[in-house]
Amino acid sequence: MAEEPQKRKQRGTDRMAAGYAKAEQRNQAAREALDPLAEGERPTVVTIGAVLTGLITVSILVGYLAGVEVDGKRPELPQVLAPALIMGVMSWGMWKARYWAVLGFQLILVFLIFSAVFGLAVQASTVGQFAATIGLLAVSGTFFFFMVKAMARIQMPERRPPAGGH
Repeated sequence: MAEEPQKRKQRGTDRMAAGYAKAEQRNQAAREALDPLAEGERPTVVTIGAVLTGLITVSILVGYLAGVEVDGKRPELPQVLAPALIMGVMSWGMWKARYWAVLGFQLILVFLIFSAVFGLAVQASTVGQFAATIGLLAVSGTFFFFMVKAMARIQMPERRPPAGGH
């Protein structure tokens, strides 16, 4: 005998709710396993990101001061200051372990990941291009992966001892 559509729908809803409950238990266990950052602590991957963005900032400014040309002409000052300012602020924010700065860095990593995938699919035509694009994908993907846990630790609320002194 054919099952009523309403009962089938209810069973599907029940399975979905059970799946969500199980996933939430795993998420809660993962949150509890995280150690909150100590005062002034910064995850290693965030420190590396801060130094990297700081070096990018310096390279942008040094390149401009050295007279580097792009497509045969020198960039205008706002074309140099805007990315240097963004990267400099991001570097400072990551050095201070600020969530917004790490999130901004991850946004840049996402663009690099998408660019690398696109490069593999459309652009890479030599072994060197292929290797460089795989390298970009590996580095940006690894950074992204480790930044997720760092972001979770940065946004953790302070853990206070339970009431009663235990």
